[in-house]
Amino acid sequence: MLDETAFRRAAEAALESLKKSLIQAESEADFEVEEQNGVLNVLFEEPPAKFVITPNSPVRQIWISALSTSFKLDWDATSETFVLLKTGESLRPLVARLINEHLGAEAITL
Repeated sequence: MLDETAFRRAAEAALESLKKSLIQAESEADFEVEEQNGVLNVLFEEPPAKFVITPNSPVRQIWISALSTSFKLDWDATSETFVLLKTGESLRPLVARLINEHLGAEAITL
C-alpha cells in the first residue's frame, strides 16, 4: 500500500490526466467537467446526472460515484495506475465506459 504522500502524488497525477482527457472529450459528447478542491465533477444535462471522482486518502483509493453506484479503485503497483479490482479496468477506461453507459452511446474514448 502507498504511504499518504505517495498516494496523494499518484492520485493528483491520475486525476489531472483524467481531467485533461475529459476536457478534450467534452466536444465529442454532451457533458461538462469541473474541478473543485481536487474533486472532478462530470455534469450532464440530458439525461441529467453528476458523476463525482474523488481521492480518498484514508483508504488510499479513488472513488467514483456514478450511475447510482460507488466504484472504488485501488493502486496497482504493477501497472502503476488505479484499477477497479472487480473488473480490472483502470481509471480512464472505466470513466469512459460509465459516461458512454449514461449517454447510451459509444460517444467517447479516453
